[in-house]
Amino acid sequence: MPLLGAATWAGGVAGTLARGSALAVLLGVAIVAAVAVVLVGRRRAGLPGAVVGLLVVAVAAAGVATLRAERVAHNPVAALAAQGAAVTVLGTVSSDSRTVSGSASSSGVDQVVWRLTVRELTGRGQTVRLRAPVLVLGSADDAPVALGATVRLQGSLVAADDRDLAGLLRLRGDPETVDAPDVWWRGAAAVRTALRDSVAHRPADQRALVPALVDGDDGDVDPVIQEAFRATGLTHLLAVSGTNLTLLVGFLLALARLCRVRGRWLQLVAVAGIVGFVLIARTEPSVLRAAVMGTIGLVALGVDGRHRALRGLGTAVVVLVLIDPALAVSAGFALSVLATGGILLLAPAWRDALARWLPRWFAEAIAVPAAAQLACTPLVAAISGQVSVVAVVANLLVAPVVGPATVLGLAGGLLTLVWGPLGQLCGTLACWCVAWLITVAEHGAGLPGAAVGWGTGPVALVLLTLLTVVVALVGPRLLRRPATGGAAAVVLVVAVAVRPPAFGWPPDGWVLVACDVGQGDALALNAGPGQAVVIDTGPDPRAVDRCLDRLHVEQVPLLMLTHFHADHVDGIGGVFDGREVTAVQTTRLLDPPGGVQEVDEVTAAAGVPASPVTYGASYTIGALTLQVLWPLADSPVRGPGDGSTANQASVVLLVETAGLWLLLTGDVEPDGQAQLARLLPELQVDVLKLPHHGSAHQDEPWLVSLDPDVVLVSVGADNNYGHPAASAMGPLEEAGAQVFRTDLDGDLAVVVDQGAPRVATSR
Repeated sequence: MPLLGAATWAGGVAGTLARGSALAVLLGVAIVAAVAVVLVGRRRAGLPGAVVGLLVVAVAAAGVATLRAERVAHNPVAALAAQGAAVTVLGTVSSDSRTVSGSASSSGVDQVVWRLTVRELTGRGQTVRLRAPVLVLGSADDAPVALGATVRLQGSLVAADDRDLAGLLRLRGDPETVDAPDVWWRGAAAVRTALRDSVAHRPADQRALVPALVDGDDGDVDPVIQEAFRATGLTHLLAVSGTNLTLLVGFLLALARLCRVRGRWLQLVAVAGIVGFVLIARTEPSVLRAAVMGTIGLVALGVDGRHRALRGLGTAVVVLVLIDPALAVSAGFALSVLATGGILLLAPAWRDALARWLPRWFAEAIAVPAAAQLACTPLVAAISGQVSVVAVVANLLVAPVVGPATVLGLAGGLLTLVWGPLGQLCGTLACWCVAWLITVAEHGAGLPGAAVGWGTGPVALVLLTLLTVVVALVGPRLLRRPATGGAAAVVLVVAVAVRPPAFGWPPDGWVLVACDVGQGDALALNAGPGQAVVIDTGPDPRAVDRCLDRLHVEQVPLLMLTHFHADHVDGIGGVFDGREVTAVQTTRLLDPPGGVQEVDEVTAAAGVPASPVTYGASYTIGALTLQVLWPLADSPVRGPGDGSTANQASVVLLVETAGLWLLLTGDVEPDGQAQLARLLPELQVDVLKLPHHGSAHQDEPWLVSLDPDVVLVSVGADNNYGHPAASAMGPLEEAGAQVFRTDLDGDLAVVVDQGAPRVATSR
């Protein structure tokens, strides 16, 4: 079964990536041929039959994936989306709504997004009944929608980049609720609300983390905490995972046994717990995947659990990929399968080796997170470009409180429905547990060697995979003796506590570095040994601090904040951490208020108050010459208070250094770009920082007219805003520019090579 699961997975990947109707026909023929071979040789045992079986499931998965992709890509919704048609839609809400901050959306205003399964569509004079997934974009002021409700909407369809969506619907007016959600959805919503109410009296980071731990509701978790959890290998605690289900259903089974429930009734309790978990955490693919993996974890606890769980894992992969082929290329699915497989295959040998000289319970506590982390290491490196060294220790430290926090959190939500004070008591206890999680994550992320940078190229990933296999095979032999096991522990501690040398970084002669700070901007201009002018700080203090540390920056003569959106100023504390900052300047427009307050608090505490830039001002700092091109002298200084005009007020800088001209554009909007084109019609530059993370909303003729040799895109991996858009990068690439992205390439360093710009990357 594990081999069949792997074959199905491979077929799903092939079918999802190689889309096309011709391929679907070929796959159909291949399926028929494979089935015929099986029928002819059905009485033959051994390898030939096994190979044919693997071929059948692989081809079947590829065929299902291809046909599903064709169904999504070629249907009335997709056709009308390609035309930008105005439509009326009847459908079922299939996800909770989520607010997209105006600081990252192309419109500059807060939006609400949610998924809808279309059942009836009227547009361009025709009405059709079908089943197709779309993403709805509405205003934050629109009437809220409830998961499971049937609604009627009006809006305009546009094409979607996501291969799993038939289109994107821009909502006009409030949704009309035709049918309320079913009773189970209303009950699940009540539990989720009660869970939040049970911890509402606690500090913000704790009350956000308890719902994330219990049901995956991580919308309020601070990005700084999310980054700390990522650096320490604790991200799985912020998302719905099989661990959640194993803990909760395991607790229900223990409670049922105390109540003398036996036999098949225990199985009924387990099924009810799994169904309840899915309803509370939502029936999204990630939740269903977690439920399956959690069920496998429960099976592993029984008699002959390891072998039964391995067969169950293979069966689960086959079934899940055939039902939803998109899972085959889902990073979350891959991480769940690899972690579960690592625990089943590697952990027993590691546990037994450690148990020769450690208590068995302690050996198991070390072996389980270590095996899961090791199995996932190559994929994590491929996604993030990093290997977390501290992950095993961090998971070991938090293991004692994860179970109590999860169970107490759910109990707090359920009891709040009955009696609020009792629910708040459980919620408080859960918050005390998650406070320890936060402490471990923050201190672990602050260690010098918490995460080691690793390339994402084929050679680097193959090498890491080989190292992983070697560690998996050699590990039990090293750990079975106290001497070698203790030496391995010392090496791990030293690797975490001592910052490794950054060979080859930064490159000699760097003039500009675009720091990889996620979905945000943070740029450093070389102003001399140990000095840099910093433009924006990104959303996370740790990320910009680490970037400046790698550049050996100790002094910042000027910190320029292009505008006050969170993804440009919330990391400001990281710039001041251990560095001397001489001056801080900002855009003229003091909006949104939250960003302004953040900057004022940090700069006041440091004794370096911020001041607004002056249009046309020029600065000479070391070998740098900077000139302010935007905003204009008569631009507004007060905004509406929601940050909707902040992008347009971004500071735009023209920089001359080492014979290169650099244009740093913040998030300036197309209207501002058009005015700059009129003010400076002959402007051409060597390096362009693409505005607004590569948003689709650009003045493309102006960007192309700049004739840059190099274009830098500061953008976060897997962001939800469609950044960077192909429509923004395509014309520049066609004009001959080289485009580099922080989400793919890490930190981007511009150096001078024979008078022309060249880019070195940290990955």
